[in-house]
Amino acid sequence: MSTRANDTERPIVLIVDDDEQVRIALQELMLSVGLDAMCFASPRELLESEPSDRPGCLVLDVRMPGASGLDLQLQLAAKGVSKPIVFLTGHGDIPMSVQAMKAGAIDFLTKPFRDQTLLDAVALAIEKDIGQRAIAQRAKQYIDRYRTLTQRERQVMREVARGRLNKQIAFDLGIKEITVKLHRGNLMRKMNAISVGELIRAWEALPGDLRL
Repeated sequence: MSTRANDTERPIVLIVDDDEQVRIALQELMLSVGLDAMCFASPRELLESEPSDRPGCLVLDVRMPGASGLDLQLQLAAKGVSKPIVFLTGHGDIPMSVQAMKAGAIDFLTKPFRDQTLLDAVALAIEKDIGQRAIAQRAKQYIDRYRTLTQRERQVMREVARGRLNKQIAFDLGIKEITVKLHRGNLMRKMNAISVGELIRAWEALPGDLRL
């Protein structure tokens, strides 16, 4: 496995399979196309590890001693880990596949499968994770900026996001329209929004508990 401390955005594939030969083969396949890969012999081993926070995906065997790949999928979801998953199985059936896909799996491949089929699924999963991480990063920036607003600026932002006009906001809040304009200008600057549309997108990206 290639490891470079300063390469935190280099994708990595986390492989979980109880068969050592399968783990090695999968890792070599990922390395052959320039992807880093880390192997785990069981779901517990993965949960007890602390892999670096890098973009990537998981490749999970469905049937393993103890907790299954599906169990691990649920445990990760409960921990708030949304890393995309590609499932592998030698005993695939429709109900199992449906359960995995409903829970957010990228694909469900039955062994034996073509190497390229797996690589295509992994590429799609990594692309999805990169997109999710970008959205999460933007949301964090919006939250950090929102926390710099005064209570009145937050009220004005909420009303602007609802499509209210300055004079309507002034009436609702019991303040002068020129004061609304002042607060609006300040919050636009603090939120780094150059348009009302961008401000609305920032508002919609905030967690519900902040938009009360």
